[in-house]
Amino acid sequence: MQDPVARRNRRTGIAVLGVVAGMAGLSFAAVPLYAIFCQVTGYNGTVQTGGPAAPGATDRQVTVRFAATTHPGLPWRFQASQGSMPVHLGEQGLAFYRAENGTDRPVEGVATYNVTPEVVGKYFHKTACFCFDAQTLQPGQSVDMPVSFWVDPAIAQDPNTRDIRTITLSYTFFRTLADAERTGALASAGPHVGRATTP
Repeated sequence: MQDPVARRNRRTGIAVLGVVAGMAGLSFAAVPLYAIFCQVTGYNGTVQTGGPAAPGATDRQVTVRFAATTHPGLPWRFQASQGSMPVHLGEQGLAFYRAENGTDRPVEGVATYNVTPEVVGKYFHKTACFCFDAQTLQPGQSVDMPVSFWVDPAIAQDPNTRDIRTITLSYTFFRTLADAERTGALASAGPHVGRATTP
């Protein structure tokens, strides 16, 4: 007959292993679950992607500002082609960013983005952009990168957003997504959208 203490220890050991395995599983699931939560709620400035087309312009306008930064590990010059633009709620907007490789060798980079104030994330719809797609620029090459977006007219009905008149769309270029993750940029980045199709 097995010692009751040994049986109890074995049960305790199995329970502890089960808890450790469950915690490890949750740690792997946390990032995708958090991303889904942010996308559904607009939390942390996560914009809406894909979905319906812009419903058409209303009378009310907001100003969309465009910000651009480059991680120190990426030897590119990256900037918004326009500082800001007025956009009617419900109207499709198109903006451009420009990247230039000033080195004598090919260099690859990848961009993340977010919007501020964070509370407008669920009303800011990006239909096409260059984020999360690796871009390789040849020595001295520069490219224009389009961003297609619209702002949901429902922003004017929400008590938390109806007084907001300016939205900032920010992109940061990194050498790799691993660099972005190390800086914490992926935690607040919007989801992947995909590039605009060329006519």
